[in-house]
Amino acid sequence: MKPEDVEYEPVSVKDVLAEMKDTAELLIDLSFSAVLNESDDIAREVLELEERMDVLKLQGRMSLLMAARSTEDAEQLSSVLGVVGAAEKIANAAGDIAKVVMEDIGLPDAIRSALPEAAEMLVRATAAADSDYTGRSLADINMETETGVRVIAIRRQSVTGKRRWILNPNRETTLQENDVLLLRGPQAGIQTVFETVTTSPYEPPEIRESPIEDLERAVDSIILMKDMSELAVDLAYGSVLFDSEDVAEEVKELEAEVDALKSRFEAWVLRAAGRVDDPVQLRGLVHIASATEVISDAALEISEGVLRGIDAHPVVAAAVEESDEIIVRLHVGPGCSLANETLGDRMVKTETGMRVIAVRRADGREWVVQPGPTTELKPDDVIIAKGTRAGAERLGELLNDPQTFDE
Repeated sequence: MKPEDVEYEPVSVKDVLAEMKDTAELLIDLSFSAVLNESDDIAREVLELEERMDVLKLQGRMSLLMAARSTEDAEQLSSVLGVVGAAEKIANAAGDIAKVVMEDIGLPDAIRSALPEAAEMLVRATAAADSDYTGRSLADINMETETGVRVIAIRRQSVTGKRRWILNPNRETTLQENDVLLLRGPQAGIQTVFETVTTSPYEPPEIRESPIEDLERAVDSIILMKDMSELAVDLAYGSVLFDSEDVAEEVKELEAEVDALKSRFEAWVLRAAGRVDDPVQLRGLVHIASATEVISDAALEISEGVLRGIDAHPVVAAAVEESDEIIVRLHVGPGCSLANETLGDRMVKTETGMRVIAVRRADGREWVVQPGPTTELKPDDVIIAKGTRAGAERLGELLNDPQTFDE
């Protein structure tokens, strides 16, 4: 469906908000991957998803307008409109980043060569009819365990030609012929999986020598801006879900850090322009920095109601809970196996599939944002984590904080 073809029809606002959340988060990941991997194919997927977001935005707004019957309704639903608008801004910013690749706005030719060796790749692969994976579930394939590669999204086309996205596919998802898989993982695993999915040889991206002496610094900054803006969005939705002013304040701090990082990045681009033969090739880097700032600003908009003490409409929290990747808040039980252990030593992400995005210390005054492998969990800490419902249950068991997350 094209945005211009959208007409009013009764839809679940909760479902629309949940899909907008999942789509916005995927768009951030894909748009930066398109740049860092110099991939026109991934950039095209970003632009298609951006169009899908336009449809969701219109559906959501129409339903919210129809739901307002009184001034009280309008006051409550205004915050929901704010969340819809913020998700749209994230999608538009991701589209702007993708257009840097699609429209050759200007990027150093060797940006891929400046990626850290440990960086994961993201590729697009179409499932062939005779692929060993076609007709099998992800649980049966066991792809991530055997190769380190995971399917982060699937674009599927029905026999009638209608396309739909499966965001964050789970173990029960069965791959079908002509599915377009978005795969993330190390290059060795990517090569194996790509060739199995497509039954065609994998051609690794060409590595070119960089004409810019410290291009690695620019790439590191791009990755950091992506991570920080993505974290800001995650925490923004978490602040609404848990009605937490503390988490919203962390979003505010991250937004300020992204602003500062953007300024430093732009200064680097201006200095680098004097050291290259064609400064125009750096123009896309400025576009990326500006778009990243828009993403962090949108995250702040999502949490703005919490910062102002305005009660969010319950449908927003319900949508976050119903999205494909959920955000949970769990307590570290006093006698649990993770107490006094680091995230890295216990390989929490590997064991549960959950990414811990923040830790609130037991005293309630200190937050650890962007915890890493050396972050130690202490009894009575509160953690905010993101992942699947099954992963949340596994993490809850490890923390002695069992909860039930309905499918």
